Amino acid sequence: MRLDKYLKVSRLIKRRTVANEACDAGRVMVNGKPVKASANVKQGDTITIQFGNKEVKVEVLDVQETVKKEEAKDLFRYI
Repeated sequence: MRLDKYLKVSRLIKRRTVANEACDAGRVMVNGKPVKASANVKQGDTITIQFGNKEVKVEVLDVQETVKKEEAKDLFRYI
């Protein structure tokens, strides 16, 4: 699944366009490398997102096309 779509589906970032902009600005890394929004995300990957001076680091537990709001938190685990 594309990184920007995963960020939206997992609700780490609310909108896909915002996820795209964050990737283009170099604020999102997968497994320690800055990546584009079109990068592939798979189970076991580590995603790091810079929000200003705050950093969020998560491990991808599952990849699904659509999930309910309550189940979105089951797609990742904070590190």
